[in-house]
Amino acid sequence: GSFVSEAQAAVERTVTLPSGYVMRWGGLWENLESGRNRLLIAVPVTFLLIFFLLFVTFESATQAALVFTGIPFAVTGGVLALLLRGLEFSMSAGVGFIAVSGVAVLNGVVMVAFINERRQAGDAVLVAVRQGALDRLRPVLMTAAVASFGFLPMALSRTAGAEVQRPLATVVIGGLVTSTVLTLLVLPALYAWWFGRDSRDAAPAGGDA
Repeated sequence: GSFVSEAQAAVERTVTLPSGYVMRWGGLWENLESGRNRLLIAVPVTFLLIFFLLFVTFESATQAALVFTGIPFAVTGGVLALLLRGLEFSMSAGVGFIAVSGVAVLNGVVMVAFINERRQAGDAVLVAVRQGALDRLRPVLMTAAVASFGFLPMALSRTAGAEVQRPLATVVIGGLVTSTVLTLLVLPALYAWWFGRDSRDAAPAGGDA
């Protein structure tokens, strides 16, 4: 994209087309532009659907928002991974951001759902959060590890088609690292801070929002 932008600027400065002629830029750049326009629609719609499903699952906008915080952390990790490897944003990287967001949300659901179960069983908020963080440690790590190791060959690929595989796999692996840290450390802390403010410490009955 940046190369074509520089080329267009150079052509506009030095080339004057005769009357009746039109210059059109195509190829991979044209595919990038059309794909980018589709992503501008697909990504917001995807995130809205994720939040809606979270709200339906927990019947709480607050808990849905807590789980949803995994997405910005996953996106941050994906961006940092691309920068560290010197890779440009591409359509495959965009698909990777959507994929890693789904895994991040899944791990958040596992954590919050277990904490809610402990609170419904009568545990105090801090006790439920501590137990949830300990008991869900292995499932969350396993989910992240399986996905990361599965994408590792794609991230290191140098064969034909690697230019498509590497950005996607890099985004997924980098996003999983940061989102897993959020799920195991930040998410329980946010849950304890928010719901621990209620001195009555009532168990959630689907209406914590």
